[in-house]
Order: sequence, then C-alpha cells, then structure tokens
Amino acid sequence: PPSLGDCTLFPANNVWNTPVDTLPLDSNSEAYVQTIGAGKYLHPDFGSGLYEGQPIGIPYTTIPGSQKRVAVSFTVAEESDPGPYPIPPDAPVEGGPDSRGDRHVLVVDRDGCVLYELFSAYVQPDGSWRAYSGAVFDLKSNGLRPETWTSADAAGLPILPGLVRYDEVAAGEINHALRFTAPQTRRAYVWPARHYASSLTGSQYPPMGQRFRLKAGYDVSGFSPQVQVILRTLKKYGMILADNGSSWYISGAPDERWDNDVLRELKRVPGSAFEAVDSSALMIKRDSGQAR
Repeated sequence: PPSLGDCTLFPANNVWNTPVDTLPLDSNSEAYVQTIGAGKYLHPDFGSGLYEGQPIGIPYTTIPGSQKRVAVSFTVAEESDPGPYPIPPDAPVEGGPDSRGDRHVLVVDRDGCVLYELFSAYVQPDGSWRAYSGAVFDLKSNGLRPETWTSADAAGLPILPGLVRYDEVAAGEINHALRFTAPQTRRAYVWPARHYASSLTGSQYPPMGQRFRLKAGYDVSGFSPQVQVILRTLKKYGMILADNGSSWYISGAPDERWDNDVLRELKRVPGSAFEAVDSSALMIKRDSGQAR
C-alpha cells in the first residue's frame, strides 16, 4: 500500500488502494462525463511556487506522537470527531495563513499512524483551532465515517490518501486512486463516500464517491515521464469524486520540486478521455473501506 514514513495510507486492501482498470462501466458513464464537461480538460490543482500569492495544492505535515493536543471547536460538531487534536499552531493551511478558500489542514501522527483533517481551519491566539468540520482516521484501519457524516471533505472521505505527492511520482508509481472535483454533483453518495453536498436530483449528475478512470486506449506516450506516471495511475486506480469544485481538477500536495510547465501537460487531456466505473462489486460491507 502507499505509505508516508512508517505509516501505510490505509491497508493494502482498502478501496483507495484497489485497481479499477478491469471493472465494468457505470450505466450513467456518458451522462456523467457530459455533465462534468467532455470538452473541458484535466487540471493539476497543485504545483510549486505561488499562484496569486498562495501555495498551489493541499499541504500536509507529520508530527510525533508526543505532539501536544489542543482544543478544536467545530461549526458542524454533530458530524465531527471531537478534540483535542495534536495540531501544532504552525501547521500549514491550504492557501496559506491568509487564505479565504477551503483552508484544509492535514496532520499525520507518524508514530500512531493517525490522520487528522480539518476544513476551514483557523488557529486561535491560544494555540487552539476553530474549524467548520473535522475528522480522525486510523490509517491502519478500513473503517469509514458514520453514515451521512461529512469529514473535512464534502464526500465524507479522507483527503490525504487521494493527493498526488511528488515523492510517489519521482519513484515512478502512484498506487492509489486520486481525489478530484466536479462543479455539479447529485444529492446522493455511493460507497465509500458517506455524505452529499447538493440539492440536484437528476441522474445526469454524478454522486459523491463516484469513481472515474482514464480510458485504457488513451495514448500517453507523448507526455513527459512524470505526467505519464499520473496518467497511468488514472488508468489503473482512477479518481474519486470528493468535492464540488472546478471540472476535472485533481488534487495534490504543493512541493517546490514540481515543474509547473510539465504539470501543465495534464491540461491536454479532455474530459471525453474519462469514463465512470461501477465499483459496487468491490464493496464487502457498507461500513468498511475494505475492497473485494
């Protein structure tokens, strides 16, 4: 399974880490692709440097098991795991400390292998945090959020396991699904998602948790080696719809080693090169992320 230090990002048999290249198409595949945008293009929502003064991507940090735990207050406390959380006051915030965006904060306890994620997070003068919602994930477990609960992501899923990370690309292989967004989603979710964030009910709108993959016949030979790694991942593991946002935006962690000019090659891949996957056969138990 993918790893971060000595921690695996969920067990090897977790749905995030399971290939979907041989699974059948979803019956609504064509409608979903048209709704998201067959004529729109893949977009790397990560990179190096700054864009409009903000780091590009969703950052994360690791902390030791001895990290001091601090109080966290939540707007949606009824669907958030209660604190305290071991989040340092200088933990990186998506978009930077002055961001007005999603402001995700992702922290991994590298000794206990526990993931802590916050959405719309603001550090307070006393070192505590205030956030819209928060979730805690045991990276050694296949457990999912309680049914209908959000997380730090609209789909009720963890964010970190779906990020493109530089070290994986440099190693030549990403062995997990990626996270992506779409502008319009349905008032529904499919396993392993646990939450929806829409009032739309039409069958042309994809539900949260819907898995997509790059078509097997799409020619990736004309892309740079690093981009080929990402595209091969999208063929084998695909990507999971996790939040409302721009069409075909795939998430990654900022890193100064990214070459933004190379990453822009991903913008040559049209939405029509993707297809929706019926991954229902992978589910063993509805409340578990373990895949068949």
